[in-house]
Amino acid sequence: MSFALAWAEVLEAENIFIGVNAIDYSGYPDCRPEYLRAFEDMANVATKASVEGGLRFMIRAPLISVKKSEIIKKGVELGLDYSLTWSCYDPQPFNPSIPPLEKGGEGGFIPCGRCDSCVFRAKGFKEAGIKDPLT
Repeated sequence: MSFALAWAEVLEAENIFIGVNAIDYSGYPDCRPEYLRAFEDMANVATKASVEGGLRFMIRAPLISVKKSEIIKKGVELGLDYSLTWSCYDPQPFNPSIPPLEKGGEGGFIPCGRCDSCVFRAKGFKEAGIKDPLT
């Protein structure tokens, strides 16, 4: 959010969009409406564009109260390639012979399937009746 705010200030863009979801935030406090309101308030007292230029930043979270399955369905409807998306917090190598990116390899990781993010993603795809291309 800080990087988005900095870039928005440079562009003089009032709206900052974020794809957080409060329904399945699983204890991530920065996915709650309260946090977003507090960040918006901070943005409007901590930037030159707001304090001196009169720009009013607004944090927009259009997915904040949408079920994961509905988000997935909408993505499919819009042509989103879910193979290019990532949710996992503990990626696992799927082929040990492929070195990770940080060691000059191609990557070669798959979602762990165990972290909260993976569990919510799997549930969303299942409820949407769509196969997750990452699993």
